[in-house]
Amino acid sequence: MADKENLREEEMENSAEPIAGEEESDVNPEALEEEWEADGEEQEEASDNSEEEPAKEGFFKKKKKDKEKEAYKQKIDELEDRVKRQMAEFDNFRKRTEKEKSAMFETGAKSVIEKILPVVDNFERGLASVPEEEKDSPFAEGMNMIYKQLMTELDNLGVKPIEAVGTEFNPDFHNAVMQVESEEFESGIVAQELQKGYTYRDSVVRHSMVAVVQ
Repeated sequence: MADKENLREEEMENSAEPIAGEEESDVNPEALEEEWEADGEEQEEASDNSEEEPAKEGFFKKKKKDKEKEAYKQKIDELEDRVKRQMAEFDNFRKRTEKEKSAMFETGAKSVIEKILPVVDNFERGLASVPEEEKDSPFAEGMNMIYKQLMTELDNLGVKPIEAVGTEFNPDFHNAVMQVESEEFESGIVAQELQKGYTYRDSVVRHSMVAVVQ
């Protein structure tokens, strides 16, 4: 600033002194000084504006980047939420499919067991009809061994006979087809089993046909 003022004073002095051989000019020193001051103010104002413009530009760029970053974050959150939902739906689908497969398997197994049980009934009737003197015969022993093998395999599959005689009547397991009088059992107790019932994995395949004490 001091250099500028000195430069202005020198120019004002030079302009005020007439050059040799020439007439004095009409230049007004005071007007010249005012012009210099106005130019200095304009230069300072332009300098201040040039410093403010980069700062404003940087502020707006940062604000724009923040908005873009927030938009990206929101999009990522939406995608993560969608993936989590799809994974949950797939897990539910897998569990539902496994449950349906298990139910279908049990339904098919029950159907096969129901068809095998009449064969078991015929084995038991045939063995019960063997005379006492022929129970030790090779034929009777062979049939008895086949029957035991069949029952063992059914037991390994989870097929169990339902207890009936001497137990309290339970409509979930027993099917009462008649009532009888009994001195051995109290009222409501199963006194006789007419057809054996079976369960498969804790579900009834066939109810026991029983006679209940009245």
